[in-house]
Amino acid sequence: MNNKFVIGLDYGSDSARALVVNSATGEILATSVKYYPQWKAGKYCNPAINQYRQHPQDYIDVLESTVKEALTKCPKGTAENVVGIAFDTTGSTPAFTDESGTPLALTPEFADNPNAMFVLWKDHTAVKEAAEINNLCKKWDIDYTSYEGGIYSSEWFWAKALHVLREDTAIKEKAYSIVEYCEWLPALITGVNKSKDIVRSRCACGHKTMWHKSWGGLPSEDFLTTLDPILGGFRDRLFKDTETADKPVGKLCQEWADRLGLTTNVVVAGGAYDCHMGAVGAGVTPRTLVRVLGTSTCDIMVASYKEIGNNLIKGICGQVDGSVIPGMIGLEAGQSAFGDVYAWFKRILEFPLNNILKNSNLIDQGTKDKLISEISEQIIPALTTEAEKIPLQESTIIATDWINGRRTPDANQLLKGSITGLTLGSSAPKIFRALVEATAYGTKAIVDRFINEGVEIDNVIGIGGIALKSSFVMQTLCDVLNMPIKICKTDQACALGAAMFAATAAGKYNKVEDASAAMNSGFAMEYHPNQDNAKAYQKLYDKYVKLGKFTEREF
Repeated sequence: MNNKFVIGLDYGSDSARALVVNSATGEILATSVKYYPQWKAGKYCNPAINQYRQHPQDYIDVLESTVKEALTKCPKGTAENVVGIAFDTTGSTPAFTDESGTPLALTPEFADNPNAMFVLWKDHTAVKEAAEINNLCKKWDIDYTSYEGGIYSSEWFWAKALHVLREDTAIKEKAYSIVEYCEWLPALITGVNKSKDIVRSRCACGHKTMWHKSWGGLPSEDFLTTLDPILGGFRDRLFKDTETADKPVGKLCQEWADRLGLTTNVVVAGGAYDCHMGAVGAGVTPRTLVRVLGTSTCDIMVASYKEIGNNLIKGICGQVDGSVIPGMIGLEAGQSAFGDVYAWFKRILEFPLNNILKNSNLIDQGTKDKLISEISEQIIPALTTEAEKIPLQESTIIATDWINGRRTPDANQLLKGSITGLTLGSSAPKIFRALVEATAYGTKAIVDRFINEGVEIDNVIGIGGIALKSSFVMQTLCDVLNMPIKICKTDQACALGAAMFAATAAGKYNKVEDASAAMNSGFAMEYHPNQDNAKAYQKLYDKYVKLGKFTEREF
């Protein structure tokens, strides 16, 4: 077998997937998807207070199971010819570690302590701490948020770290350092046993830790201890330098080569966030907006140094040299909820299933379980079918998409969702249509911000399951933006992007752009705006903006 293969691992909010890919052609030989066991069971989370934590053991379990299962689906000899592996993960998702770089939740003392686990991106328990960071940055001689859109979010590294340290004395006493899990997974499988030896991600650190070369890396010790003395010492124990994800961090150690059924010749690439690698997987180029559509969204662009110049783009999630493609500035924005908006409405409609039908004595338990499952699976498709039939002129309900706060433009996780225009004739499909339109309006707000800040957008690419499966959502988005949208052919663009970084780190390509050109999946379809709808939606969007201003002012 002359072909060489790479493995891309995509760690999402609910599950991880492994792709075995031909490094020359991008052909996907096999894939495996596994849900995080403890996360799926609802452990360590408390949605009532926006607490979402994930146990590092979940990450280990799915790593081993996905890779081994995917390899069993491949032709004989594939495993011996795997030359590279790379991870993308959600973020900012940090955890405290001991001096060895081990997340505290993997030690017996903290095995069941949520504060010792990875704090998932959607955890919003640190709203107060984010506000304190923003206030201090505006008073300091250096505004450390200036390359992160000018507003620090509760979804990010320092806010989460500060919140946990304040909340948990035991963690404070044992914590040596902090790691993002896109950094920890490569360190784990290369056998790193010291925190100081973990290779730090340019993507994660540039966008979420206020790291920038112009002020010497991380914010100063004086800034951090002025924020709270409890942060004293962490800066020196963290890192000074960061690396782009196209560079190798090492090779598989013997333990993990054995556990995964691979060789110790496999090169491990640097880690990055899912949406950034997903943009590469989709073939991002300058002036192209790549929308990673999932539970939330992430919007990624790349721009040349010349195009960005000294421009500081307000209200986005950062502009970082090399966070997407080395040698270009990576730009990130996004919505804190997209698919989660639809899932929230679905859960509301499931109330009679889970609280009435479930307790019925009219049918046996097996039939009840089957009915509940069948109806739950059909709610969104049925709503979609009916919502599509509603004429646009009858779409008079206006909603905001902030039910999980607002990521961009201008992060504010205190914001709540709002809906107006309800009448006694408002049906479930009409409300659902309004929610779909709200997520599209939130997208337009992001696009408008980029354009108003001088970033040109010529193309839009959609990736992910929603992009491939929901023509209603995508056509609505297309009409609201009044822009064509290409849909990436694979629903695993993030994992495919990780495979491209693995191939580059393994030396199969000189640069990641070459890997992207050779290995991308192409496009499944392209949506074009209906001009009549686009004009009508512009008027409705103006109402969305007014509702948003009212909501933000009042709440």
